[in-house]
Amino acid sequence: MEAPVSSVIMSSNRLTAETKAVGQTAAPRRWTAGAGVAGVLALALLPLAAGGYWTYTLGLCFANAIAIISVSFLVRYGGEVSIGHGVFVAAGAYTVALMEKYLGVSLLASLPAAALAGAFLGLAFAFPSRYLSGIYLAVATMALALALPEVLLHYSSVSGGYEGLYVKLDALPGLAKETQRYYLPLAGLVAVALLLRHFRRSRQAMALLLIRTSPHAAESFGVRRSWARLSCMALSGAIAAIAGAMLSFSSSTVSPNSFTLWTSIFLLVGSVVSLYSMSILGSLLGGLFLTLMPLLLAGAGDWVPILYGSALLIVVLGFNALPAKVRARLHGGNP
Repeated sequence: MEAPVSSVIMSSNRLTAETKAVGQTAAPRRWTAGAGVAGVLALALLPLAAGGYWTYTLGLCFANAIAIISVSFLVRYGGEVSIGHGVFVAAGAYTVALMEKYLGVSLLASLPAAALAGAFLGLAFAFPSRYLSGIYLAVATMALALALPEVLLHYSSVSGGYEGLYVKLDALPGLAKETQRYYLPLAGLVAVALLLRHFRRSRQAMALLLIRTSPHAAESFGVRRSWARLSCMALSGAIAAIAGAMLSFSSSTVSPNSFTLWTSIFLLVGSVVSLYSMSILGSLLGGLFLTLMPLLLAGAGDWVPILYGSALLIVVLGFNALPAKVRARLHGGNP
């Protein structure tokens, strides 16, 4: 009778240890979730204290943060670098502006169409380039970014040419324009981050990671590399188009000058600053750097490139010097 008793005691001890381990891992998650909720609430209350200039600037920052997430998604799940994501951002921005001009609909009605336009453009680019990778794919995306302004100017009767198009309609009638320009990009950022948090736990996300880390093993399980490339580009393009829709609404204008090669390069820089994060905090850090740094260095004259590069080095090296747990929280957890 002693053996069964001892086995029961061992089982109970093992159960107690597992319960403690679960509690120890659940506590940091609850703390992180609580801090995230508190941060979002603080951002929601910020317009009560900030002026109109900062409300406008932070609205642009939230939209840029969504665009940075789109670049980070491609890096983390596709293992590729894009120097042409401004094209997908432009697709969302021009979709909103054109639908308002010709159909008279506001942002909320045109936002799904903008996301579909970005996903379709991502598929249209990914299919012929599905066998490219590394520097070859980066150069191909750069070619898109270089060609985009010229294409928009060539079809100036539709795109509005140098003057561009205006986004004037209210998305939420009855609210002040400044309030809408702040809260809608914030809501879009929170929604995208939450959806991607759910996506990271899905089987599709695990399949994309498997094809990135071990293509041959993934193909043995029936996961094709071409499917992964098409999926990553479509999802990344859709997220970037949502960012473009928010940018067009926040800035009230869309023009070719807003989507040059430098736009795509700065998005990649913001993604590096955020440590390729897809969380709200990490993407916000990249969005703040992308939005505020040019404003802070506006009066530096010829020193702008030097100061911008120095700031980028300081931020990147400083983030990488942080403890692993802090970097993991900025990342939003492992992909």
